[in-house]
Amino acid sequence: MAKTVDDLRNEIRVAAGRFEREISAAFTKEDLAAICDSVGYRIDHDSLPPKPQMRAGILFEIGARDDDDADETGQPFRKGELESIAEYFSE
Repeated sequence: MAKTVDDLRNEIRVAAGRFEREISAAFTKEDLAAICDSVGYRIDHDSLPPKPQMRAGILFEIGARDDDDADETGQPFRKGELESIAEYFSE
């Protein structure tokens, strides 16, 4: 059975050292910061960058993008992107 977006988000949260959510919720800035740390994308923790920048950086670090330009990552991760991130953590 295919995983839902919520299942994938929770799998990624746990892999990044965060906690699972019982309700459907997009990643918070803190979740994205933990994922950035887990994939090796360096950010300033004193002043967290915008969510699009962190999403672009995560996708760049896992090899799903050629750069970390935030122009194309204004929306939450799509299911295919979540699958790629979850796969990165399962390797």
